[in-house]
Amino acid sequence: MSMPVPNVVPILVYEDVEAGHDYLVKVFGFTSGGIHRVPDGEVVHAEVTLGERSIWLHRVTHEHGLEAPGKLPFQHGGLSVHVTDVDAHFRASSEGGAAIDREPTDQPYGLREYATRDAEGHRFWFATPIG
Repeated sequence: MSMPVPNVVPILVYEDVEAGHDYLVKVFGFTSGGIHRVPDGEVVHAEVTLGERSIWLHRVTHEHGLEAPGKLPFQHGGLSVHVTDVDAHFRASSEGGAAIDREPTDQPYGLREYATRDAEGHRFWFATPIG
C-alpha cells in the first residue's frame, strides 16, 4: 500500500460559508470545489482550489472553538498565495472590490506581493517571485 502524497489543507472559518466561497471565487479567482449542505439546506462546508491546492471553508462552531476573524480582536495569521502574475491578480482583485491593505511591492525576501482581506477579514498575501 502506498502512502498518499503529503499535503496541508488550510481551513478558514466563516460566519457565512457560501458568501465566503463566492467571494474567493469571484474576487480572488479561486475555483469552486463545491458547497456542501446538510439535509435542511444549511451550508456546513465549502472548498476552493487554486492549481492543485485546496482551502476548506468551515462554518463557525462554538462547540469546536471555531470563530470567524471579524469577531476576534486580532488575527493570528493568514495565507500567502503564489500566483503567476501578482500585478494582474492585484488589478483583478481590486476591480472585484477587494479591500487592499498594501499594493504590490517588491519584498527583500524575493517576492513581489500585495496584502488584502476577504469579506470576513481573512488575511491574504498574493505573491510572485521576483526575477
